[in-house]
Amino acid sequence: MFMMLMLTRRDILALPLVGGVLSLSRRSAMANAGDIIDDLSAAHPQASHATRWELVSDRVMGGVSQGTMRRELVQGRQAIRMQGRVSLENNGGFIQIALDLAPGGGEIDARAWRGIEIDACGNGETYNLHLRTADIVRPWQSYRSSFRAGDQWQTHRLPFAGFDAHRIDAPLDLRRLRRIGIVAIGRNFDADLAIGGIRFFA
Repeated sequence: MFMMLMLTRRDILALPLVGGVLSLSRRSAMANAGDIIDDLSAAHPQASHATRWELVSDRVMGGVSQGTMRRELVQGRQAIRMQGRVSLENNGGFIQIALDLAPGGGEIDARAWRGIEIDACGNGETYNLHLRTADIVRPWQSYRSSFRAGDQWQTHRLPFAGFDAHRIDAPLDLRRLRRIGIVAIGRNFDADLAIGGIRFFA
C-alpha cells in the first residue's frame, strides 16, 4: 500500500512535466554526444560525426581561385589544411572547406550551444566561418563571422550572436543548422589555414 502510494504520487508529480522532461533529456543527450564537430579522429576527409569535408571554390560559378585540402601535421598537430590563391577575377573570390552537420544534408538543433570553437593556425590572414540553415536557398547567402589565424595554434570562440546575415533577411535559426564552411574570401590573397579541431561550446 505504501509503495503504491509513492508510485502514484511520483506519477502525479511528473505528469505536468512530461513534455519538458523529454525535451530536456533530448537536448542534454545531443549536447553530450554532439559538442564535437570534428576532432580529426576519423580518416580524412571523413569528419568524426560521419559526414565528409569537401573543398569548394568560386570555379563552380566561373571564378579562377584555386585551392587544395589535405590532412597533414602542422606544428606538431594533425590538421586539415586549406591552401590556395584567392582571386577576384571573373567575379570570383573564395575558396572554402565545407561540412554538412548531419548526414544527407539534414538539420541539427544547435540551441544547446552558444557558438563554435575553432583550433586554427595560419598565415596571419583573416578567414570566415559561414553557417547555412534550412532558410538558405541561394549559394551566396550565409551567416558569417571572422577570425584571424596567426602562425601559432590558437582557439577562436565565435558566438552565434556575433554572426551577421549575408544577403538574407531571415535571422539565424539555430534549430535548423545544416552546414558550416571555413572560407578564404573577398580579396586577392594567398590562403594557408590549418584546422586542428572544431566544436560547439555551451
